[in-house]
Amino acid sequence: MKAALLPDRGVVKVAGDDARRFLHGLVTADVSTLAPGEARFAALLTPQGKIIADFIIAEAEAADGGGFFLDCPRALAQTLVQKLTLYRLRARITIEDLSDTLAVMAVWDGTGATECGLLFTDPRLLALGLRCILPPDLASDAAAELGAVLTDAAAYESHRIALGVPRGGQDFIYGDAFPHDTDMDQLGGVDFKKGCYIGQEVVSRIEHRGTARTRIVPVAYEGFAPEAGMAVTAGEKTVGMLGSTAEGRGVAMLRLDRAEDALASGTPLMAGGVALRIIKPEWARFAFPGETKAAE
Repeated sequence: MKAALLPDRGVVKVAGDDARRFLHGLVTADVSTLAPGEARFAALLTPQGKIIADFIIAEAEAADGGGFFLDCPRALAQTLVQKLTLYRLRARITIEDLSDTLAVMAVWDGTGATECGLLFTDPRLLALGLRCILPPDLASDAAAELGAVLTDAAAYESHRIALGVPRGGQDFIYGDAFPHDTDMDQLGGVDFKKGCYIGQEVVSRIEHRGTARTRIVPVAYEGFAPEAGMAVTAGEKTVGMLGSTAEGRGVAMLRLDRAEDALASGTPLMAGGVALRIIKPEWARFAFPGETKAAE
């Protein structure tokens, strides 16, 4: 079992009598049924359906002070506080950026328990393991209680990338991507049965019309790792952009139709002179390039 503090993650707390109703009416996940010890993957969107910030929401036990803790990109913690504050109006809530006092630790390749922080299963994918929100000086104690070896964030990044799970700011640009582009619909980040939330009409339209042309997909490569942000090309055409890479695996945001055309014509996908091979993970439910023709 391994554990690592994630320095790129911050923590925002939303608490108060109206906190549940407030968050449920704003974000893409169903917060109304969230219980202490559980978590939801969610995002706050623009009215046009683009992702402002994605995060994992976990609720603390009332005995521990209650409230909802948002495990979010640290670089966007203040932006998230500001955006949520704009929608607060008369809601009886408090919104705090606790990123200077609380950290996020990932725990994977095993199970365990600790009293050092708020521990919950990563709601995106079971294989991602556990998350723990805790004071950073308690990380060693928490790892010991969990029976985990404390390692560095790079080890967790390799684990995430091998599973093909996107990371905002690295694999897609905030403010420029829809939830479907980043596979949030595949990873439990969008509840299509809940009521209205900001950007809901656009997201629902993409879902019901099946018009998601761009997706983040896992890729594999041999040898040298191309740099994140490089264009993925098929011949002279740009097909998408490469994101994170580690140990022969990566993720890339691709135009599925262009990737399909490339595969059909036998044109390899390239990034920085390195050939990429698309891999479909078990969690993906959408059609990958090459599947239709392979079925025929």
